Amino acid sequence: MSDADPRDEIERLEALIDKLDARIAGCRKFVLAGQVAAGVGAVLLFVTLFGVIRFDPRLMIGGMAALLGGFAVWGSNYSTFKEASQELAEAEVERAALIGKIHLRVVGDRETLH
Repeated sequence: MSDADPRDEIERLEALIDKLDARIAGCRKFVLAGQVAAGVGAVLLFVTLFGVIRFDPRLMIGGMAALLGGFAVWGSNYSTFKEASQELAEAEVERAALIGKIHLRVVGDRETLH
């Protein structure tokens, strides 16, 4: 990268920012799905263990699987979300610094140009 024209690096950073935005959006969806699965699993375990519904080992096993699976999906995607958010913040700071190096000129009104 040359110090005289950082436009190529800015373009690369903008592509990275778009990629990270997409990753963050995907992580949000999986975090929500994990939260829902964990909640459903917890409710299923509760109603099965405390006799709200007739005891069925399949429901109890399903509740445990949903609870543990939900926590696993939630946790792994949340950590990926945090990492991607940190990378995004760093890329945006770097892009802003590179944009600051470009000598931009102010373009006046069309009426004042004629």
